[in-house]
Formats: sequence, C-alpha cells, structure tokens
Amino acid sequence: MPVQVRSATPADAVTLAAVAAATFALACPPHTTQASIDTFIATVLSQECFEGYLADPARDLFLAEEDGHATGYAMLVTGEPADPDVRAALRHHPTSELSKIYVLPDRHGAGTSRLLMEACLDASRARGSAGAWLGVNQLNERAQRFYGKSGFERVGTKRFLVGERYEDDYVYEQAL
Repeated sequence: MPVQVRSATPADAVTLAAVAAATFALACPPHTTQASIDTFIATVLSQECFEGYLADPARDLFLAEEDGHATGYAMLVTGEPADPDVRAALRHHPTSELSKIYVLPDRHGAGTSRLLMEACLDASRARGSAGAWLGVNQLNERAQRFYGKSGFERVGTKRFLVGERYEDDYVYEQAL
C-alpha cells in the first residue's frame, strides 16, 4: 500500500512521540551529544508535548503511514515568529512555520517527505498564509537540498537550542 498522509488526532500522540524520538537525531549535527538529544526529546518531543501540540489551534500535525505503520510526521505552526532574526528575514506575511518534518530512515527516498511537505503547504494556504518558513541546521545538507527542491530559498539565519548548546540554522522561506 502506498504512503498515506493524514491529519493527526489526539489518539496519535504516542505514535508521534515515538517517530520523533526515532528521527530527531538524524537532523542534528555530528557534534551533538546523546545527552543533548535525549534532553530535547524529553522536553520538546514527548508524548505530553505532542498532546499539547495537537490541542493547539495554531498547529496542524500530519502523520505519514504505510501499511498501517507510521513512517513520518510533520508539524505546521501558523503565526508570526517570536524569534527576531526570523522576523527580520521573512518577506511574506502572514506566515506559517514548517516546524518539524521527519521520516524514518528506512523510508527515506519513498516520497514520504514530499507528501508531508504538500500537506503542510496546503494547510498553510488554507489558513491564509502568504508564505511558509523553516529552520534547518547549517550542516544538514541533505535537508537543505530537499527544501530547495520543494521551492524554499535561504533568506537568513537563526540560532536553535539543543540541550545546552546553540546550533546555527539557516532560515528558508517560500511564497505561497
């Protein structure tokens, strides 16, 4: 059965947290410690966090499934960013942030990321956003290539806290 993407529901919080825990380290630069990864997962990607995300009316979460098994997820956050570096870089308002898009490593290349991206951009348009943005670690070249192929362009930089260390991210944006 091909990959299917659907809106996540409150019943998916456990599944979303499990996929997040299995995939977050893939986006981290090589110098990120396991302790920092574990702290981030516990404080930002736990089941309780996903329960809150799913209840937040400004967020849209999507779950990718294949043969009844979760293979990836994405989260869109609609609204102006709090980060002043991001606000200064963006050109299209109102905006939505593609906050998370992760796919299990054995499903890379299966089209799952593209389907999740389409779901997020469609939701962003439906919410009236003129643009969508995301942050990606400056060392994550694979993700940068994917975002470029998806129509995003680099417009700035920002910092992202993982554990005790700030990482340098690029800000990418796309007009909708």
